[in-house]
Amino acid sequence: MRVLNFGSLNLDFVYQVEHFVRPGETLGSESLQTFAGGKGLNQSVALCRAGAEVFHAGCVGEDGGLLLQTLREVGVDISLTQTLSDVRTGHAIIQVDASGQNCILLFGGANRAVPESCVDRALEPFGAGDWLLLQNETAGLAQLMEKGKARGMKIAVNPSPISPELLKLPLSLADLFFVNETEGAALSGETEPERILSAMREKFPKASIVLTLGKDGAAFDDGTERLYQPIFPVRTADTTAAGDTFTGFFLCAYGGGMSSAEALLRAAAASAIAVTRMGASPSIPTAAEVEHFLKENAR
Repeated sequence: MRVLNFGSLNLDFVYQVEHFVRPGETLGSESLQTFAGGKGLNQSVALCRAGAEVFHAGCVGEDGGLLLQTLREVGVDISLTQTLSDVRTGHAIIQVDASGQNCILLFGGANRAVPESCVDRALEPFGAGDWLLLQNETAGLAQLMEKGKARGMKIAVNPSPISPELLKLPLSLADLFFVNETEGAALSGETEPERILSAMREKFPKASIVLTLGKDGAAFDDGTERLYQPIFPVRTADTTAAGDTFTGFFLCAYGGGMSSAEALLRAAAASAIAVTRMGASPSIPTAAEVEHFLKENAR
């Protein structure tokens, strides 16, 4: 399957801390590491490692060489990614506490300065049967949805982070949603998983819904079936890219013709491996590692 991921590209500055910084507190960090990240980059890496043919489009500043190198080394086509000379690359300041949980401060940078010409250039090689994957970390989303759908593309949307502007987008054009409980609540007006799924089904009747539930696993609903997938219990080191790993592996499997149940299983296994490792894109496993994990953890 071919996927155009028009997504964010961020430098991730990861600080290991005993606990998250509190209001008014100055806290020393135990370490600082710099990783290639951004939801878009992470999801492209996950898709590629899962086995999809991936094209990444988006923008970086002149300080974004590490991000382009990371995508290139994994095997992602970056010919549609543009370097802007007048803005810095997006970046994130990430605190990881002693339990492996994280909190993130995001600066959009070049991700929020996408020119319309970049949108048109990115979509030009694609058409019916190809997937367009989007997150809410770049500019140009409405044009991408409308123009991508006009070309016959299937649209997968990870509406993260939630913002007032997001709700103004033509989300009815989406074929597949990836949401966590917070995002699902914002789109549906409900807070319980079953109610979130039902409300999103009613609001977006043409779309399939993937709802991630943290320690309670994930759910899927396409109007014909509703499935639940538990997590694989592992020792957590860093949850930074877990959701992006899940997204990439699910979309590769589901878009490639696997059943929704098999796609959920593979995505759960991939994200379980990812949380045992530090960093964003470096934590994402390969398809071979996921196959081995599933054999070792057969249920």
